Amino acid sequence: MSVSLLVVEDKERTRQQLEAEINPLNFNLTFARDGLDGLSKAKSSAFDMVLIDHKMPLMDGLTLLKNLRDLPVYKDAPVFFMTTQDLIEVEPQALKAGATQCFSKPLDGEQVRKTLLANIKRSVA
Repeated sequence: MSVSLLVVEDKERTRQQLEAEINPLNFNLTFARDGLDGLSKAKSSAFDMVLIDHKMPLMDGLTLLKNLRDLPVYKDAPVFFMTTQDLIEVEPQALKAGATQCFSKPLDGEQVRKTLLANIKRSVA
């Protein structure tokens, strides 16, 4: 079974890091460079899971997250949120907007992989 993951991240270095960390899982990865690009890609293809950065140009992660949750295909899909800000401040907002789980940057690759794997059944059920 192939799992599709949309990663919405404006920083090239972080996209490269995520690609290196997630590639061993053999997911079909698609990258978006900002919130608007992410929303466009999410509307044009149904992804099993989405990983969103908090601070991005054109549309921030919280706005993107709310927009995704308004789309029927993403109503119950696992959507993960990542931020460089203090999770104590950001996590309640992200969870209220519909995030499945939040990650603090710099990312712990092992934690991200374990979380994605744990949510495969939920995403393709």
